[in-house]
Amino acid sequence: MAKKAEKKEKKISGIRSEFKKVRWPKKKEMLKYSVAVLVCIIVFALFFMLSDVIIAFIRTLLEG
Repeated sequence: MAKKAEKKEKKISGIRSEFKKVRWPKKKEMLKYSVAVLVCIIVFALFFMLSDVIIAFIRTLLEG
């Protein structure tokens, strides 16, 4: 049982040491990343919406 406890303690200490290596983004960086993600979402949404409108228009021309 002592070996299991030692292994568990090594895992926990390994996790703690890895968390110390993590560099969390600052507030300003997080804002910049969030804005970049929102801009990408809006651009892709507009692209797919415009593609849908164009395809629908082409289909009405071909059907009519």
